[in-house]
Amino acid sequence: MAYRAWEVALGAVVMAAAIVFVVFALRSTGTVLTQSDSYDLHASFRSAEGVRPGTEVRLGGVKIGSVTALTLDPQSFRAQLTVAIQQDLALPLDSTIQVASEGILGGTFVEILPGGDFDNLQPGDSFQDTQSAVSLITLLLRAFTGSDASEVAQ
Repeated sequence: MAYRAWEVALGAVVMAAAIVFVVFALRSTGTVLTQSDSYDLHASFRSAEGVRPGTEVRLGGVKIGSVTALTLDPQSFRAQLTVAIQQDLALPLDSTIQVASEGILGGTFVEILPGGDFDNLQPGDSFQDTQSAVSLITLLLRAFTGSDASEVAQ
């Protein structure tokens, strides 16, 4: 089968357009942070339910980074989170990091609440104040029964 030259050229143009579109989409949404334009911070949570690598990190509703690693500490049984934050953003040392939800049916994201300290978190530092994910089942049990899930199970 011999391909005509215009068929090959048209295929190349379509592929080039697709590549340009993908690169534009990734850059305009801030989906990809490279090592040179971000720095890592760490946090320890009792529960990081719903968080996975790639989960957005937001400050004031604006994406400022993403979760890059999620592991379990075998000694403390706590979730260890690593987040990549935009290099040009300096977070106060007493900032809080929490697992948040967009609503009952919404997705999970990690939110940073800036503190007021004059000193800033440095690359590799850990957040001292963390707030874990709240289970929807536990909230519903509290609302309808006035008790916690552990009390109902007994």
